[in-house]
Amino acid sequence: MDRMDEIDDRTAAEAFRRLVRHLRHRTDAQNVDLMGLAGFCRNCLGDWVAEAGGMPKEAGREAVYGMPYAEWKARHGGEASPEQLARMAESVSRNA
Repeated sequence: MDRMDEIDDRTAAEAFRRLVRHLRHRTDAQNVDLMGLAGFCRNCLGDWVAEAGGMPKEAGREAVYGMPYAEWKARHGGEASPEQLARMAESVSRNA
């Protein structure tokens, strides 16, 4: 049995909220870098929230970003370098 399945929902929810707060604070960690390292980013997390909660993607993403995605991107987003995009593509290829 996976030990993660033994974590009660309250504890899991608090850990999730802490992760989201951390990502909101660390606006310097760009989504392309998260994708390049871990194969997921804030958008993915928001999409998972939306899917689990039966809500539109935009609502799930706003829950993660704390604002509409377009606003977050205008404030904190940057242009991805070719190297970042290559790392992301290689990392995401391992998600299947």
